[in-house]
Amino acid sequence: MKTRSELRDIIVKVLYQVYILNNTKVKYNVDTLIKEQLEVENDFVNTSVHGVIENQKNIINLANKYLKDWTIDRLSKVDKAILSLGIYELMYTRTPAIVCINETIELAKKYSDLEVVKMINATMDAIYHNEDMHGKQ
Repeated sequence: MKTRSELRDIIVKVLYQVYILNNTKVKYNVDTLIKEQLEVENDFVNTSVHGVIENQKNIINLANKYLKDWTIDRLSKVDKAILSLGIYELMYTRTPAIVCINETIELAKKYSDLEVVKMINATMDAIYHNEDMHGKQ
């Protein structure tokens, strides 16, 4: 059984593939991409991947609102996937805000350089302090 942190890693990999395939205009099935990454179907992964995709417009708008002198589309595809998942969890799930932020930062530390980690941390922190997250702590 995988931990939530390990599952988030898989979600980022699937979102990364989605962003690359969207740029190439190649037809794909999201559920097939998920199945390629998992031995056993997982609701957390399915819900998160589909949730990020379905809410992508709002996620991009929020990211761009709080990224300083930058836009989410200028980030690498993996950084975009990490930040998108973090914003999705923060805004659309019951996961505690501190967990959302910490998990997002840990993913950024794993895949990105220090400057991007700082940028993602600042963006998540700004969203947390400035947006209504429906009473989340």
